[in-house]
Amino acid sequence: MVVGVPFDHTSTYRAGSRFAPRAIRDASLNIETISLRTGVDIEQVPIHDAGDLHVVDDVSETLRRLTQVCKDILSADKMPVFIGGEHTITLGAIRSLPTSVGVVSLDAHGDLRDEYGGGKFSHATVLRRISEVVGTDGVLVCGVRALCKEELDLIKEHNIWHFTPWEIREQGLAKVKERVKEFATRFNYTYLTIDADVLDPAFAPAVANPESDGITPNELIEIATAVARERMIGFDLVEVCPAYDSGVTAVAAARIIFEVIAQAEKARNS
Repeated sequence: MVVGVPFDHTSTYRAGSRFAPRAIRDASLNIETISLRTGVDIEQVPIHDAGDLHVVDDVSETLRRLTQVCKDILSADKMPVFIGGEHTITLGAIRSLPTSVGVVSLDAHGDLRDEYGGGKFSHATVLRRISEVVGTDGVLVCGVRALCKEELDLIKEHNIWHFTPWEIREQGLAKVKERVKEFATRFNYTYLTIDADVLDPAFAPAVANPESDGITPNELIEIATAVARERMIGFDLVEVCPAYDSGVTAVAAARIIFEVIAQAEKARNS
C-alpha cells in the first residue's frame, strides 16, 4: 500500500520534498512497468495508492499519524510503501513495526546527530532516533559519505555497519549484498529507507542535500533489491525535491520504487 507523506518542515538547505509524492506518481505513469531484473510486471502486482497522509507543521503529531497509518496497513497484512517528504518520516514508520527489525538506510548522510537546529526530531537526527528504537546494532548505512565528528564517533563507538560509495566500488556489489544478507539474518524482518541523495547528483540532482561522489542507480537498485529479498516488511523513499530539475530525479525515484516492489513481490511468491 502506497502512502505519500508531503512533509518537509525541518528541511534546512533545499525545501520542497513535500511536492515529491505527486511528482513521483506522475513519473510512474510515464515509465514502462516491466522489471527486467525480476520478470515482474508492476501492472500485475496488487498495489493500492491510499493518497497522502494529512500532515501538520508539528513533527511529533505528523509522526504519530504516520505511525498509526503504518500500524493499520500492517494489521491488514499489507506492505507499507511511503513516499516522502523529508527523511524524518521514517521514524514514524519504524515506531509501528514489530520487534526484531533491521533497518537498512541508503543515504549520503549518517543522520546520526543527537540534535540539529535545537531539536531532537529532524532529517539530520532520524537515524539516531531510529537506533534508539531498534538499537545501534539494528541499523546498516550504505552510501554514506558525509558525516560530522559526532556521527563518526558514534559509528566507531558502536561499530555501526556502514559502507561508503568507494567501499561499494572496491569490494563489489556481490560482497555488499552478501553483507546485507548477513545483517538481515539477525532479525525477523528488514525495513528499507532510501534517501535519494545517496545517488550521485549526476543521476539525482533534485534532492534536499546533494553530496558529490555518490553511488549509481544500478548500485542503489542492486542493494535495495537485496534488502527486498530478506523478509522486508516495508520501505520508503524520501528527500526528492522536484523543483530542482526537470523531472530526472522523480523518474529515477519511480523506477527504484518499481524495482523494489517487483523484487518484494517475487520474494513473496518464491
